[in-house]
Amino acid sequence: MILYEVKNRIAYITLNRPEKRNALNDEMVNQLFSALKNAENDKKVKVIILKAVGEAFCAGADLAYLKKLNNFTYQENLTDSLQLKNMFRQIYTMPKVVIAQVEGHAIAGGAGLATVCDIVFSVPDAKFGFTEVKIGFVPAIVSIFAIRKFGESKTKELLLTGNLFNADEAKDIALVNFISDKKNIEKDVHKFAESLVQKTSANSLALTKNLINQIQNKNLDEALNFAAELNAKARDSEDCKKGISAFLNKEKIIW
Repeated sequence: MILYEVKNRIAYITLNRPEKRNALNDEMVNQLFSALKNAENDKKVKVIILKAVGEAFCAGADLAYLKKLNNFTYQENLTDSLQLKNMFRQIYTMPKVVIAQVEGHAIAGGAGLATVCDIVFSVPDAKFGFTEVKIGFVPAIVSIFAIRKFGESKTKELLLTGNLFNADEAKDIALVNFISDKKNIEKDVHKFAESLVQKTSANSLALTKNLINQIQNKNLDEALNFAAELNAKARDSEDCKKGISAFLNKEKIIW
């Protein structure tokens, strides 16, 4: 259900259920989580691209899986929800940058996947939507990340209505960073990922991602102290010393 490949320090993680519009079930969530952990622990990987085979990026929950859930006990539902939580948290908190390449509709859990990625590229005709309330679900886990990304008011609109919206609207609310047409999106995503690989410090990327994640829930003084401590930690790293030395000696930095 999940394809995994590493080339030139970029890990390509691909949703591979095109016949099911890459809809999620428990096995697929577990496989995706494992692939993400592999990428995190692989020293040959610096950046991750998450994409999909077929016409849809991810259509949410699989229909057969929904039938199965209908007979779950509370404890079974909790275990299942925790698996989804772990997978979303993995993308959001892992020290490597995750880029979503959205070449088709991203609905419900699919919109959630895009939301937790660090950078999102989309084709113009992709549709997005947090449609859970329309079938009696609650977009519970994604709400934590949606509020951080969209703010409370917009999150309420998106999650309470369950309405679909297009790529331009997704870009307006910062769910999508870049819109590329179908023939160019793969090239554009690769160019962006390659730029991170070649021009940035892996340690700096990890610390900066952690900084952004952590400071949002701290008060002003806590956030400033955390930032100062992280700044000192970064300055003491080998990457920073290497970067300063190369800059002072007018040498090209090889990351």
